[in-house]
Amino acid sequence: MTKFTAARGMSNPHLQTLAPRFIRKKALFEPVWQTLDTPDGDFLDLAWSEDPNSKSAQNKPLFILFHGLEGCFYSPYANGLMAAFAKQGWLSVMMHFRGCSGKPNRLARAYHSGETEDARFFLQHIHQQFPEQSKVAIGISLGGNMLANYLAEYADNPLLNAATIVSAPLDLAACSLRIEQGFSKLYKAYLLKSLKRNALRKHHMLKGELGLNYQSIKRVTKLSDFDDLVTAPLHGFKNAEDYYQRCSGIHRLQQIKLPTQIIHAKDDPFMTDAVIPHFVLPDNIDYRLMDNGGHVGFVTGSMLKPRFWLEETLPAYYQALKTA
Repeated sequence: MTKFTAARGMSNPHLQTLAPRFIRKKALFEPVWQTLDTPDGDFLDLAWSEDPNSKSAQNKPLFILFHGLEGCFYSPYANGLMAAFAKQGWLSVMMHFRGCSGKPNRLARAYHSGETEDARFFLQHIHQQFPEQSKVAIGISLGGNMLANYLAEYADNPLLNAATIVSAPLDLAACSLRIEQGFSKLYKAYLLKSLKRNALRKHHMLKGELGLNYQSIKRVTKLSDFDDLVTAPLHGFKNAEDYYQRCSGIHRLQQIKLPTQIIHAKDDPFMTDAVIPHFVLPDNIDYRLMDNGGHVGFVTGSMLKPRFWLEETLPAYYQALKTA
């Protein structure tokens, strides 16, 4: 894999993080949507690069994507990676976490950094439909931390051939403090606004489940307070601290047995060095620490001709698996 070099004049971490939104203002293609009903009476929306039941899709290897906090198919990295893999002959699919596809989910519960049940259910569904095909999963940001937890939990039968974790908040407590500092408050404000909007849409359910009123959700000003008030109690944790401790993927990396690549930028404005493992990783983990790249940025080339390094590098990295 080639080392990442920031686009000339764009080595600043915030430029790297924000540039993709300005470079790619609309999705590269419209996906084929599928709704998967979950055993508990809810649903997961899947976005496909093409109809998975079509003849052309049947023998292709699968590229599987898990998005970041409040992300969706229309996030620049999501449709970009799906299109890049599809162009190289893969069938691409992304699972939307509950409530992230534009439709509120049916239950009070949502998703979080350690919630692996939905991913397991989705991957079992994919495996039943495509039992023989190679399958590669990539998890971005929160989806990357979730994927680390998933790969540890299902180490002996992950239903995947390989995985990549990109810009993951592997130490959740450190990341929740970091995002409250300096320019990073801008990202916090954006994410919190989206989380609160989705929670307020479902506040009648949250009221029934947690006794929360509209105003208590509206008043939240920090991500850690939102996790304390909503995420943690809703998903069986004592508080935000308990959730962060139990779901930080960094504690579970040594349990992963699948060939796994981790890509992280030292200058990620969402993170601190606490997300970088300072212990020996197993041989199956290929850890790639870049000097620059921001948070899921990795924009290379030049300012006039920017290119998305992940979209060039990852399909090439997995080329050999395509025919395996």
